[in-house]
Amino acid sequence: MDYGTLRGLIALLILALFVIIVVWSYSKKRKATFDKVASSIFDDNDMPKTNKQSHLDKDSKQESK
Repeated sequence: MDYGTLRGLIALLILALFVIIVVWSYSKKRKATFDKVASSIFDDNDMPKTNKQSHLDKDSKQESK
């Protein structure tokens, strides 16, 4: 096996992996999971209000310096 054949096999392997990843990511089974993750950015339940307020206070103190 020469160097060109090896490079061709590696390129074919990479192409096959790319196709597998694309098929996996666009499969109908994954749609619900990806939609949930995509909409999670709009959920505001991650940070309690006290932490939000203290975070705002820290930012205002830093800006006033």
